[in-house]
Formats: sequence, C-alpha cells, structure tokens
Amino acid sequence: MLKEFRNFIMTGNVVEFAVAVIMAGAVGQVVNGFVNSIVMPIVGFVTGGTDFSNYFIVLGGAPEGVEYKTLAQAKEAGEAVIALGEWANTLVNLVIVGFVMFMMIKGYNKMRKPAPAAAPEAPKGPTQEELLTEIRDLLKK
Repeated sequence: MLKEFRNFIMTGNVVEFAVAVIMAGAVGQVVNGFVNSIVMPIVGFVTGGTDFSNYFIVLGGAPEGVEYKTLAQAKEAGEAVIALGEWANTLVNLVIVGFVMFMMIKGYNKMRKPAPAAAPEAPKGPTQEELLTEIRDLLKK
C-alpha cells in the first residue's frame, strides 16, 4: 500500500498540481501587494483622496460621541463593521489574478497546439461531364 501511495504522489499530475498551488499562493501575494501598494492609491487619488483601505460602515452606528477614523480602531472596539474598502481590494485582486491566469493559459495553449497537419488530398474522381458522358455512352449501347 505504501508503494502504491508513493507511486500516486510521484506521478506528474500530483507534483504539477502541488507546484501550481504554491505558485498560486506566491502570485496571490504579489497581486495583493500590487493592488494595495499601487492600484488602490492611484484609485484613491483619482477619487479625491479616498482611502479605500479605511472605507467601512459600522453596523448599528458608532456609540454617541465616538468616531472611528480607521477600520482597525472600529474592529479593536469590537464593533460589527462592513469593510467595503477591503472588499474593493479583494475584487480588484480577483480581476487581476483572473486576467493573469487568462494570459498564462492563453500562452500555454499557444505553445501546446501542434501545427495543423495538412489533410491528405482525397483522390479526385471523375468530373460531372465525364460521368454524364459515361451514362450517355451506356444508354447508347
């Protein structure tokens, strides 16, 4: 049974899948850093300085006289918050990762496609005129 398990683990598909999972994690971290450090500050600048990382809604409202300036402050106070900024970052991450995966698969498919083989030419048969001539000659006999 151990031998079968070892053979299963060492097959190409399982090893390739493990590499893909590790690479996906690394790509996810890179994309997350790209979105948080580059894309969202640009989006914030274009939208008039909005800091999306701290865009949130406190459910039920904050206690009277209390104003939370950051999402971390609201969470630390134990408030139930909807973190719209984090969600926006996640959506941007999803779009970027989806696009990167699309481009990778597109390139992979281009590399994998064999050149289309030329179809063998079918032997040419008689033309319509030749067939009609044969029929005419058979009817004359």
